[in-house]
Amino acid sequence: MNSNRPTIKIILIDDRSAIHIAIEQVLSMEDDIQLIAHGNSGQEAIELCDTYHPDVVLMDVIMPGMNGIEATRAILDEHPKIKILALSSFQDQEAVKGILEAGAVGYVLKTADALTETLIDTIRDVYNGKSVLSPTILTMLLQPPPSKQTELPPNYGLTRRELEILRYMAEGKNNTEIADTLTVSLSTIKHHVSSILSKLNATTRTEAVSLAVKQKLVN
Repeated sequence: MNSNRPTIKIILIDDRSAIHIAIEQVLSMEDDIQLIAHGNSGQEAIELCDTYHPDVVLMDVIMPGMNGIEATRAILDEHPKIKILALSSFQDQEAVKGILEAGAVGYVLKTADALTETLIDTIRDVYNGKSVLSPTILTMLLQPPPSKQTELPPNYGLTRRELEILRYMAEGKNNTEIADTLTVSLSTIKHHVSSILSKLNATTRTEAVSLAVKQKLVN
């Protein structure tokens, strides 16, 4: 390791503890990269940047409450020298354009590849003033946007029954209330909710509902 490299101070913002652990393990192996703080929401990202003044923020895009797009815009309004690198599981063109327009200098998908040594090179590139996009994201951005008249929100493979249950979740109903409404067993509802979370790549009901509202899966 080149000891003459300046130390790059990193803040990680992601609402999944597994991502925190994986990235922290990768960063801990580098002498010139220091993870100085981590949080799990957009609001926390703003507060941590005000406190620690990092060089680079690794920012999730879709989070409960304030999302990464809003947080990026707020951070750069106050700290324009901070570099924001979006890390996301989503390949949604609107989300990608949103966070790049907010000022992020890169967008990297959370693949097994991206969360290894590749991430280290990406962080150094961003710190040195380069813009970085995953090849998949670059290809997507080069494609013409779909026609507004025919564009439909993705349903993430959800069945008609799962969409119905998701609507009840958005209304604040718990599993027992949904089971009573649909006159099915509680175990059936639990199975459907588990499937919904898996298909939406969500860890909590709140996260699932937040994404469903954003993607117009529910009204």
